[in-house]
Amino acid sequence: MQIENIAWESLSSLRLSKLKSLFINNLTRWAGALLELSQFQNVLESKKMTQDAISKLEEALLINPRKHDALWCLGNAQTARAFSAPDQNEARVYFEKASQCFQKALNEEPGNDLYRKSFEVAAKGPQLYSDLRKHGLGQLGMEAAAGARAGTGPSASIGGKVIFPSHGSLFPIPLYAKSHAPPPPLPQ
Repeated sequence: MQIENIAWESLSSLRLSKLKSLFINNLTRWAGALLELSQFQNVLESKKMTQDAISKLEEALLINPRKHDALWCLGNAQTARAFSAPDQNEARVYFEKASQCFQKALNEEPGNDLYRKSFEVAAKGPQLYSDLRKHGLGQLGMEAAAGARAGTGPSASIGGKVIFPSHGSLFPIPLYAKSHAPPPPLPQ
């Protein structure tokens, strides 16, 4: 009977561990999907989706604070939040949180070049924020686009949206401007 109890406890513990891992992975993927989708929403809806993503990631990190991909994703969410901040002081707080998340992810997986690059670019976030505001993009609500490299300016304007080069997608940063649906295809 004693051996049966020990075997049952071991099996239950293993199942619980696998369920926790699955739950954390699902929360992280869900948050990543919310961040991706937030790029195609209006300003208010995007902010709500970003906050939902942050909540999901924080929940995952409560269970496993060393989950490097959740830390990296949280850094991306904090970066998106920083670009949506109405003033530089608030943005700076979010950029700092993003930098801390990227550093923790890098500490957990030191050989990951994406984490290293994200950490390096996050340090340039406040200057990019300032430059965007200086060039009048602050009135758009949230600016910059996925993978914007620090110091690069917009490369084009398509359908009312400013498009930045996306060299490797370091973080998903929503962009807002007035946009219209593309015209329907011409009849053939």
